[in-house]
Amino acid sequence: MDYTGLIQMLFESMESPAPSGAKRILTFVNPRQYEAFQQTLQELKVQHPDWPDLPSSNLLHSVMTPLSGCTKHLDSYKNQIQVEEDSLIQVHTLANKVNQGPGVPYGVKQIQAPKAWSTSTGYRVKIGVIDTGADYYHPDLRQSLAKGINLLNRHMMPLDDNGHGTHIAGTLAAANSTEGMIGVAPRATIYPVKAFDHNGSAYVSDIIQGIDWCIRNHMHIINMSFGMKTRSKTLLDIVNKAYLSGISIVASSGNDGKRRNIDYPAKYPQTISVGATDRQRRIASFSNRGEFIDIYAPGDRIISSWTHGKYHEMSGTSMATSHVSGAIALLLAQNPDLQPAEIKALLLQTATPLRTKKGQRRSSEGLEVNALRLLKEGMKRKPLNPQY
Repeated sequence: MDYTGLIQMLFESMESPAPSGAKRILTFVNPRQYEAFQQTLQELKVQHPDWPDLPSSNLLHSVMTPLSGCTKHLDSYKNQIQVEEDSLIQVHTLANKVNQGPGVPYGVKQIQAPKAWSTSTGYRVKIGVIDTGADYYHPDLRQSLAKGINLLNRHMMPLDDNGHGTHIAGTLAAANSTEGMIGVAPRATIYPVKAFDHNGSAYVSDIIQGIDWCIRNHMHIINMSFGMKTRSKTLLDIVNKAYLSGISIVASSGNDGKRRNIDYPAKYPQTISVGATDRQRRIASFSNRGEFIDIYAPGDRIISSWTHGKYHEMSGTSMATSHVSGAIALLLAQNPDLQPAEIKALLLQTATPLRTKKGQRRSSEGLEVNALRLLKEGMKRKPLNPQY
């Protein structure tokens, strides 16, 4: 089928100011039709070298575009293309303030990560952090960051212009024992995937491209400290592809204090959904909780690295998620063949029951990740489907 007319319409839309919320994700039902579309696109770009790139996901056979006006022009392709609104996503954090370097932060100690370092420090485990980027010049992160990708400007490094991504990176893998701080897995390697802008905002299409990049670059873990209220089939599809490729996907549940609901993508069963605890091992007041939460981790008043070599204190299920991703990195460094379902089961089996308001420990309240027990138990396991 000839896709010339469709491509010209998409480029005209890209050149016109699109109203807020007008971005769309177009997914081809048949992979061969997507290949024909891409071939036509390449031929037309030879004739029109000034046309911008259409962001795409080859794993999903999708393209993302700001569609100005209505989508009735797509009616002739309705049997070939599924159209989905490209929703806005926010990072999961609350207030923050400046603080000094903490050495080993309380959250890292609370999950017993330091006791695991004599056995594992996360060496060679690759963590894709889909966030606002990272501060490559921070003294605590210089040994921890790989190149990654900037999805907002592919010609630039994924430098952090917000701070959130740098904070996540510090909890995960900061490695400055002399003057700064140490993260949960100080010898893991972080690949910053900059999908979020300076306001901590991204579109679903940005996340899809980020997960797509993580799959193609063979990440072991994807850390997703963000969420949205609405379900996206296209996002679910790429999350499922990551899961089936053997990547553990760790996602923050949200900061709404809800008892019966959490944000997407944490709500998808392929992810490990994370809630936040405080210093008393109780569920933080802001954290979502309940049946959809798989595991909890410290997320209240967490000090970590910040842009310009500084440190900030932040709260949120975002901060909790990075503790869980770090714990999994410690495990995978010693048993790299474990699959996501096995890792989730081990997390629950080895976790610490949370405290009630009266100080008692009850598993019915929820479970907090325990990196030391996770590592010890995980090293005993023979993976069900070894990769090598």
